Amino acid sequence: MTKGTDVHAADSHEMIRVHGARVNNLKDVSVEIPKRRLTVFTGVSGSGKSSLVFGTIAAESQRLINETYSAFVQGFMPTLARPEVDVLDGLTTAIIVDQQRLGADPRSTVGTATDANAMLRILFSRLAAPHLGPPSAYAFNVASVQASGAIKVEKGARRAEKVTFSRTGGMCPRCEGRGAVTDIDLTQLYDDSKSLREGALTIPGYSVDGWYGRIYTGCGFFDPDKPIARFTKRELHDLLHKEPTKIKVEGINLTYEGLIPKMRKSFLSKDVDSLQPHVRAFVERAVTFTVCPDCAGTRLSEGARTSTIDGVSIADACAMQITDLAEWVRGLDDPSVTPLLTALGHSLDSFVEIGLGYLSLDRPSGTLSGGEAQRVKMIRHLGSSLTDVTYVFDEPTTGLHPHDIQRMNGLLLRLRDKGNTVLVVEHKPETIAIADHVVDLGPGAGTGGGAVCFEGTVEGLRASDTVTGRHLGDRASLKKSVRKATGALEIRGADTNNLRGVDVDIPLGVLVAVTGVAGSGKSSLVHGSVPDGEGVVSVDQGAIRGSRRSNPATYTGLLDPIRKAFAKANGVKPALFSANSEGACPTCNGVGVVYTDLAMMAGVATTCEECEGRRFQAAVLEYRLGGRDISEVLAMPVSDAEAFFAEGEARIPAAHRILTRLSDVGLGYLTLGQPLTTLSGGERQRLKLATHMGEKGGVYVLDEPTAGLHLADVEQLLGLLDRLVDSGKSVIVVEHHQAVMAHADWIIDLGPGAGHDGGQIVFEGTPAELVADGSTLTGRHLAEYVGA
Repeated sequence: MTKGTDVHAADSHEMIRVHGARVNNLKDVSVEIPKRRLTVFTGVSGSGKSSLVFGTIAAESQRLINETYSAFVQGFMPTLARPEVDVLDGLTTAIIVDQQRLGADPRSTVGTATDANAMLRILFSRLAAPHLGPPSAYAFNVASVQASGAIKVEKGARRAEKVTFSRTGGMCPRCEGRGAVTDIDLTQLYDDSKSLREGALTIPGYSVDGWYGRIYTGCGFFDPDKPIARFTKRELHDLLHKEPTKIKVEGINLTYEGLIPKMRKSFLSKDVDSLQPHVRAFVERAVTFTVCPDCAGTRLSEGARTSTIDGVSIADACAMQITDLAEWVRGLDDPSVTPLLTALGHSLDSFVEIGLGYLSLDRPSGTLSGGEAQRVKMIRHLGSSLTDVTYVFDEPTTGLHPHDIQRMNGLLLRLRDKGNTVLVVEHKPETIAIADHVVDLGPGAGTGGGAVCFEGTVEGLRASDTVTGRHLGDRASLKKSVRKATGALEIRGADTNNLRGVDVDIPLGVLVAVTGVAGSGKSSLVHGSVPDGEGVVSVDQGAIRGSRRSNPATYTGLLDPIRKAFAKANGVKPALFSANSEGACPTCNGVGVVYTDLAMMAGVATTCEECEGRRFQAAVLEYRLGGRDISEVLAMPVSDAEAFFAEGEARIPAAHRILTRLSDVGLGYLTLGQPLTTLSGGERQRLKLATHMGEKGGVYVLDEPTAGLHLADVEQLLGLLDRLVDSGKSVIVVEHHQAVMAHADWIIDLGPGAGHDGGQIVFEGTPAELVADGSTLTGRHLAEYVGA
């Protein structure tokens, strides 16, 4: 190192340099992002923020790390192709904290998803009485095992010694740590008036001609021509419960197993939502899930439930609200476990600080919303000793009340101050305001975006003439006059989750906003008490059930009128214009990519060489409508397709109506053929909303429709909600965005806090009355927002 102020070569890498990024809609984007700073990426939905942050920077970082592992380990990891970019310099390890739901494994809970459960188990193994054994004795996903056998021991001469082995686990033996047992309705499995050969089995996939049908008719344990109603006890037991047995059917060696153990393995060991629709419908019909009578839903063995610290068992501790559990842990005083108590207390305090103090550790992780899941993942990283890594967040404020956003901002700054690079994709002005550096993408969405409109400070963004800059200071004003209700939806004694016997009349025929901090009981009130039934359309942010073949055109039913129009114009049949039917490219079966399974390494997806990703046979692409072939139509953004199907030869009123609804909800930038698996939670919700708008529903229930919406698009959404109300519908919105609150006709505010500190109505009235009242958290933040 030379004298003076010369920088050491090792300290000269202060930037993440991206040159020529072309992922998705990015148009040769080049940016320099400062390290160890908080950089916020802004821009309208679909402008290319995620393509730059997740699809380019984070993807390349993860790919390079994955390549350092052995081929064996790489076999269990997803294969990431190198992003389309010329230069990527100065990358550090990227940790992605996105809004993907946590795994819906039946044994995964908030406690197991963080370190909290592991620390509690160690605490109980040290202090609880009666003493059970090691920490695994308190774990509901470890079974108790006993085994015995002989081992060879050399003590002078070799001889065999008998040994016994036992491991004490905390799993409830009856429900195997799931907390629920399944009861199967036998009448749904078979029709006992028929014989097996007549097709008695009614389980999906068990037809007489299929393999399972052939195994059951040819196994020899019962007469396949005798109706099941006349089976002996022994025969019925063999049909339903027989353990795996080797048999020979039609000269082939096979394993026979009773219907019920077979079902448990193939259907009930998976998350019900991940099953194919017809299988899911069968499971919902045939199986009832009830709380395990042995462990009362705690998932734990009797020993683990009766071993306590000061009268509190580990089941009681996990069922406590985290704020109460933190208080209980602070009250323990034992010098032998002081470091453990400090670490556990710190972890629980992180939950409270991040606005999740209302959860309990035994809450199944599959029931968390996208925003909650993201904040649970964040807790793992707050206690991490790593520094100089890149944290990538996808709208961390989703599902947060303005009151909680300030705490979230504090956490992002803490991560930065530990010496990390923090990259945040965000729309909320409160979070944009704390950025050290801002990258604004746009100017539009889809093909109209993908360029950098601004780089610099927040003040510079405010002064710039970009869409984000112009709208950053937007403040919706309170309505001068509100609509009058035409009726009321009466809710009496609502007690779902943390609600405390709530009585409320939700006005109909107006726009109602249900507000309150995260965990105050908003969703419990709306989804638990407004029945999903006649005339109620409920639109949430849950995953859309569809495969990688599904896209907005298939999901909304848009493709049917388009296929018929193509068929009519060309004098051929509609099935040719379906990538899932006769028109599919034979090489990739209409998927557009070919998946290659590399056995010991992860599979690779490559664009199909024959159809070049177009998904159709070459002959089909010769048929045109309005000068375009079917693959060109699927590649069009909604906004272009709306104009295309409006007039001329390609005029299709049915398709145009659906496209107008998609534009109305702010999805004009999506291409018709974009796989549904690539959509964000907010985009999925708006796609569902567009689909449901054609229905005859009288009451619309929306769960945070502004999630993932740019400030400029919020106005458009408010216009859409107004149009729904003006057409005679009732709209109930669970929302945190102050612009929606200010625009509502009526506000129902829950609180005052979260969890057991919430669950009550703290205010009912118009937005102006809420601001004037000023006694609730929501009222104070709304007053600040509208400048009252």
